[in-house]
Amino acid sequence: MKSSGPGIGLRTREWRPADHGRLAVSEANPARVYNYLVGGKDNYLADYEQAQRFLGVAPEVRDTALSNRRFLHRAVRHLAANGISQFLDIGAGLPATPNVHEIAQAVNPRARVVYADNDPIVASHGQARLSVSGTTMIKTDIRSPEDLLGHEELRRLLDPAQPVAILLTLVLDYIEDLANPVGIVRRLMDWAAPGSCLVLSHATGDFTLDTDRDWEVISFEGPVSLVARDHAGIMEFFTGLDLLAPGLVQLPSWRPGIGAESDPSRVWAYGGVARKP
Repeated sequence: MKSSGPGIGLRTREWRPADHGRLAVSEANPARVYNYLVGGKDNYLADYEQAQRFLGVAPEVRDTALSNRRFLHRAVRHLAANGISQFLDIGAGLPATPNVHEIAQAVNPRARVVYADNDPIVASHGQARLSVSGTTMIKTDIRSPEDLLGHEELRRLLDPAQPVAILLTLVLDYIEDLANPVGIVRRLMDWAAPGSCLVLSHATGDFTLDTDRDWEVISFEGPVSLVARDHAGIMEFFTGLDLLAPGLVQLPSWRPGIGAESDPSRVWAYGGVARKP
């Protein structure tokens, strides 16, 4: 679920439906809503309408989405520059330039990236548009980590004996406690070699001061619902790992780079990067 840039003109961009042949999509999808929020074009009328409902209640969701994308780019660039050459992007969402492999390979041309997502449309787009050297897209669900880690394409491209960066950006927000998201992260990190890194961002209610704007209002109906955890709850995902400075912070505060960034008061998410000892 995840284009970068300062976001100039995004609020006034005229929406046009994605051209995907005869494929009909009548329900909003988190990955495609996110795609719209960050200025992408791979979304449908239902996604546009859902995004507008979200923005009508809490315009901060766009700032959060854009800031999350920038955080991902900074983290990938940092890790690629510091010896990580394997990346597993789980819940990757629709392709959005620059993609993770483009960022990583600009630093290290030998970097390899596996994208994973459980949405069949996302997987189809990725398989069609991300077929470049050292990169693949697989359809799998993070709720089934054994299936994910045992996928033949992942095993072909990534060597678990070597450090890998596992990217979980605004993904665990959609996994309820009953599904044991902490256990899922632990399983992924158990699989990864020492020196591997976890890149994680997560929505929070810590900065939503208007109690009338309940998180349920900006959640998806049905099986996909948003779980906004507090700082302490998100820290649990990093148990046993060494957080890199500056720790778990609001997204704009994680090693900010040059260029425009969202007002922190409008970013409802934390982010952090940690290394496995």
